[in-house]
Amino acid sequence: MSERLVVIGGDAAGMAAASQARRLKGPGELEIVAFERGRFSSYSACGIPYWVGGDVGSLDELIARSPEEHRARDIDLRMRTEVTELDLDRQRVRGRDLESGEEFWTGFDKLVIATGARPMRPPLPGIDAPGVHGVQTLGDGQALLDSLERARGRRAVVVGAGYIGVEMAEALLGRGFEVTVLNRGEQPMATLDPDMGRLVHRAMDGLGITTVGSATVTKILTGEDGRVRAVATDDAEYPADVVVLGMGVEPETSLARAAGLPLGAYGGLLTDLSMRVRGHENVWAGGDCVEVLDLVSGRERHVPLGTHANKHGQVIGANVGGGYATFPGVVGTAVSKVCDLEIARTGLREKDARAVGLRYVSVTVESTSRAGYYPGAAPMTVKMLAEHGTGRLLGVQIVGREGAGKRVDIAAVALTAGMTVETMVSFDLGYAPPFSPVWDPVLVAARKAVAAVRAAR
Repeated sequence: MSERLVVIGGDAAGMAAASQARRLKGPGELEIVAFERGRFSSYSACGIPYWVGGDVGSLDELIARSPEEHRARDIDLRMRTEVTELDLDRQRVRGRDLESGEEFWTGFDKLVIATGARPMRPPLPGIDAPGVHGVQTLGDGQALLDSLERARGRRAVVVGAGYIGVEMAEALLGRGFEVTVLNRGEQPMATLDPDMGRLVHRAMDGLGITTVGSATVTKILTGEDGRVRAVATDDAEYPADVVVLGMGVEPETSLARAAGLPLGAYGGLLTDLSMRVRGHENVWAGGDCVEVLDLVSGRERHVPLGTHANKHGQVIGANVGGGYATFPGVVGTAVSKVCDLEIARTGLREKDARAVGLRYVSVTVESTSRAGYYPGAAPMTVKMLAEHGTGRLLGVQIVGREGAGKRVDIAAVALTAGMTVETMVSFDLGYAPPFSPVWDPVLVAARKAVAAVRAAR
């Protein structure tokens, strides 16, 4: 007699889990039913800013696998169906067809929760006015594109200066809009230390993007037609024909909370290394709705990235399908860009290190992406944190032009392996003038960090 796997969520983590489980177990051994409340499955939300900006030609290019493709692999994927309740005692979920309104119960032997994250949308006056957009789903992206076509003028305000906010600012600038970014923090990119965020701020200003720091939005102002006309802060109003919200996300765990499943400090589900929800033998969770172990700090944290979601799904699917896999944790690597400025980080910021009681040294170096004499060499700033006494690498941040961002991967590997900055100096990295100076910028920072650690002893 076959078992039934129920998956809640039809995007990266959920469908990766379903697909991996199907590879290991055929339909006669495992029935797979997946519920997705939206209209699209297995798509790249990370690509939405580039679709809006015109770098990606169409919505279809962002879809990795359609519902029909999943169904062809014996996965019963039911679109526009929302799960409204978990009954863990009876091992069943309540669902609702969003088109017909019909409600039903479906039993499960094994359950995967992949409900993702929800965008932060504070209850401000006017926040739901026409012309105000989030960019969480493909539907959101299409609605924004439609709004840009209808906009009476060419003024855009982006609220928030994290990854989505910065990327959307670039997209809107590329579409010919006058762009203002309102940021609650002093500098953009709060995932960087303020001194590195200042470099991003300066570059955005140079691109013609007006970036306003320490700006707390109080309301969205509308015109006589009800559409957005401006964004108000404590001390100013910023005219807007379209507004994009990029204020971050939080785990979507309302179902899990109501069912009494364990949640962490950030509101995400807590799992073991196999991605099984703690204390629940037949329930797994993955993607943006979970918290994961930070390998550098040793604490749980919420890191909503598609890379992790896909890995979570692979691990869950292997375990559900009778195999074995684990997800050990993350070091917090992320990369982004605004026009030709590349922004990358991994590991801990200074405030992160202080928060977990780590003593550290911090160094910053200026270098170039290629040999200084080679055409196209561009400036790059690398900041590195190392643990006081031991010299263990704690974090790296990089801001620069072409060739800067992916250098963070060197540090990500070193962090995952728990290496010291002294070990990093000996890395045998590729060198040729078109690709790097003789001393790669990351290794220059490591040398300086070694000296700082020794001086601090």
